[in-house]
Amino acid sequence: MGAVTVALLVLGVLGAGGLAGFLVRAGRREAEAEKARLAEQARIQAVRSMEAVWALDPLQFEEYVAELCRRDGCTDVRRVGAANDLGADVIGRLPDGRKLVVQCKRYAKHRTVGSPDLQKFNGTARSEHGADVPLFVASCKFTKQARAFAARHGLVLVDVDLLGFWNSGTPLATLLDLDISRSGTNRKLSPDS
Repeated sequence: MGAVTVALLVLGVLGAGGLAGFLVRAGRREAEAEKARLAEQARIQAVRSMEAVWALDPLQFEEYVAELCRRDGCTDVRRVGAANDLGADVIGRLPDGRKLVVQCKRYAKHRTVGSPDLQKFNGTARSEHGADVPLFVASCKFTKQARAFAARHGLVLVDVDLLGFWNSGTPLATLLDLDISRSGTNRKLSPDS
């Protein structure tokens, strides 16, 4: 082989390597764009499904949460919310047998649940109802102070974002494992978001 042939082979190999590298980078960019598109699509779908939730009245919202618990394998689930319910709207047993006590707040999406609501629930969930897992579900956001209180006292919070995921099929067991002090946000939604 002559020097020219070797040089052409080297240039061909370098060109093929450069082309392969370009294609790999382009594929990665395309995969990242697709991942971002799917995440945005999931967020939009969750918001759309939440529109129906925001249209529920408070009693329907409690039954909706009870149905989500049943879907995820909870047993003995019943809606008990009424006047003087001492903070329990839904009671049941998790698949592992632990007692679940749920407080439900179906508020407009631009409202927030503050620390006083969680303090009341914390005061009754375990002592009055014997909760192993006290769960507070809201159709809006929790304030920063409420989230900090929940983290200190072992309350499980499901805000509007997590409720959207729960509604879309994420199992309750997954939500119970989240660290509420570090997950989600306490920023209010606007009435038209």
